Amino acid sequence: MTKQAAYKRKLIKQLYFGGMLSCTDLSVQTDKSLPVTTKALNELIEQGQVVETGYATSTGGRRPAMYSLRPDLMYVVSVAMDQLITRMAIMDMQNKVVGKIESVELTLPNNPDALEGLKLHIEKFIAASGISKQKIAGIGIAMPGFVDVKKGINHSFLRTEEGSIVSYIEAGVGLPVLIDNDSSLIALAELRLGSARSRVNAMVINISWGVGLGMILNGELFRGNNGFAGEFSHIPVFTNNKMCSCGKSGCLETETSLLVVVEKAMQGLKEGKTTGLKNLSLEHIEDTATAIINAAVKGDKFAVELFSGIGYNIGRGVAILIHLLNPELIVLSGRGSGVGKLWLAPIQQAINEHCIPKIAENTVVQISTLGHQAEIIGAAALVMENFDTLENAPHEISVNGLLA
Repeated sequence: MTKQAAYKRKLIKQLYFGGMLSCTDLSVQTDKSLPVTTKALNELIEQGQVVETGYATSTGGRRPAMYSLRPDLMYVVSVAMDQLITRMAIMDMQNKVVGKIESVELTLPNNPDALEGLKLHIEKFIAASGISKQKIAGIGIAMPGFVDVKKGINHSFLRTEEGSIVSYIEAGVGLPVLIDNDSSLIALAELRLGSARSRVNAMVINISWGVGLGMILNGELFRGNNGFAGEFSHIPVFTNNKMCSCGKSGCLETETSLLVVVEKAMQGLKEGKTTGLKNLSLEHIEDTATAIINAAVKGDKFAVELFSGIGYNIGRGVAILIHLLNPELIVLSGRGSGVGKLWLAPIQQAINEHCIPKIAENTVVQISTLGHQAEIIGAAALVMENFDTLENAPHEISVNGLLA
């Protein structure tokens, strides 16, 4: 790859995350001179990859022209996994889903065929999309577990006897593949495109079947020594003797996950609680969780009480984060963020009760603007975050937008 080609990739990356930027913006963000940036940007415009999209708001002088990527310049395959369900989407260069998001049941725990199943699902999904692989920049996969990004392996799930998850899927599908922990990629989505944009220190809590955490420190994702930082679910908070999925007892997860919400809802129905909920089942846990979330949003008293109790317990964990890291922002993201503002009061109550006021006074708790799509957006962002250095991706983009 020539230096000019590499620099144009950097511009494409900045425009992907920036949406609309001026030539001056691009010059500053890439730390290149304005003439160098102008030359590369003009080439991208001539090749039909970048389009002029109007002018910036006036600040007193001549308004600068604004530029953005052509939406169909290329695409990214985004794969968002949890322990039970895998969702797949194709995203364009404006972060919009092309076609529909497809959900498939793919159990990860105790499933030796999970990796082969994942590869086959991705192959089938790409083929059904009708989009040429020549127009796909890469595949980003968000997954639960202890993910070693450098080695391309997951110590918890999707194990392979030889090579890595990355090499296995790349060999089968024929496209560059990147993987990362689901909560880390939700945090990346919030940092680049969501509620934590331009924030220096923020904690992004992924409320799902567990309660994950992505940490943004000094404006960057913090992963810890081995890349495993953020195991919020497994902070020992309770003396409830409940066994956690990690094999320990009393972890935060045992009183805060959506799985706990489902279990408590089903128990409440058995006890004759007054509620509009019915036909809840662990066999269809995704539909069950969605039904409980929707009931709470609509004001079902029993459902609201469930999330209030869970929210307070999440708040106890948040209080620990505030004491340790003093963040400016706590973002509630992931599947469970669909409950919306119902989380805020019980979490704030726990903060009020368990935090030293001076430490907590400037920390804001906020619901994600990306919601359940944060993981999908984060997996796509993983590809574009690495686009300028992605070794296996095609180096040039032709005039008609096809990767060549």
